[in-house]
Amino acid sequence: MGTTIRYGDWTAMRADAQAIRLEVFVREQSVPAELEMDDKDAVCLHAVAYDAAGEAVGTGRLLPDGHIGRMAVRKAARGTGVGSDLLRGLMAQARARGDQAVVLSAQTHAAPFYRRHGFAQKGAEFFEAGIPHIEMSYSFTPVP
Repeated sequence: MGTTIRYGDWTAMRADAQAIRLEVFVREQSVPAELEMDDKDAVCLHAVAYDAAGEAVGTGRLLPDGHIGRMAVRKAARGTGVGSDLLRGLMAQARARGDQAVVLSAQTHAAPFYRRHGFAQKGAEFFEAGIPHIEMSYSFTPVP
């Protein structure tokens, strides 16, 4: 497949991550730009996936509290495994820094994708930016 994932802070990853998020969330899904870009970006670990040609095709972020968010893959790269690579990479980063679990707010239509990666639904559906979501979690260690 030839996908490479790079990690870094917002300063390092902003240009590519922001371009993907604006394309997917703001233009495709009509999320207001002021909701999409937030002050949490400055404290997150960001991941950007690059295809074999070096083009940025996907992104996601890991917050200090173990939340994975802003997962987005450009339309042309969907179904190629980029989203799975990003998710596994962010999960590995969380585990390596000692997080016991990761959580995320999945758009409801994407819940099956996260379930395939071992995430379980927590709670009822809710709306964020006018889009239905569900809270999901994954524990790295068994709950006693």
